[in-house]
Amino acid sequence: MENKQIIDNIKNPNKASVNNDKENKNFDIYNFLKRAIDIICSLIGIIVFLPIFIITAILIRIESKGNVIFKQLRVGKNSKPFYIYKFRSMRLDTPNMATNDMKNPEMYITKIGKIIRKTSVDELPQLINILKGDMSIVGPRPVIEKEVDLINLRKKHKVDKVLPGITGWAQINGRDNLGIEEKVEYDKEYLEKRSIKFDLYIMVMTVFKVLKRDDIR
Repeated sequence: MENKQIIDNIKNPNKASVNNDKENKNFDIYNFLKRAIDIICSLIGIIVFLPIFIITAILIRIESKGNVIFKQLRVGKNSKPFYIYKFRSMRLDTPNMATNDMKNPEMYITKIGKIIRKTSVDELPQLINILKGDMSIVGPRPVIEKEVDLINLRKKHKVDKVLPGITGWAQINGRDNLGIEEKVEYDKEYLEKRSIKFDLYIMVMTVFKVLKRDDIR
């Protein structure tokens, strides 16, 4: 099928050019609408969840010293680093590595940390990342720079060409229980299928996953 399409494009270059222009225009519209949704939803989210922001910050400070907001360097669009914001759910002496790579992550998670991780409240400060344009609501999850294998696989499949997200296709299909190859396969599938309709579906399914507390460590 692909070979037939290639031959057709060679025979009819004008047709191929029109198809490419149409595809680019569709993606321009998609990107514009996606960014508009990101800005509107993040602003509404910050306003609606402001009481939770305040209560969470107070509880974190009561339990342990240190910053309420955890700032960590992550790999974003085009594999460029940026700082992601989260409510701190772990001790200050926690190693800088992915949670699923730790032998015993439970020993580093604080009491309030267990609650905000289970409910995904720790992710709320990323609404600020969305407003800044570092992230989107939906997209591949940003990873730390030490996850070289995952970063390279994403580059190989051009997954790093899209903004990372608070939630994503891989997130609702296993989250912390997925291996590197599985995550990239889901990321690749999202790259190929991305649309406003697909993004909205992922957002709705994320709410159900959070309420059921599935696949969260």
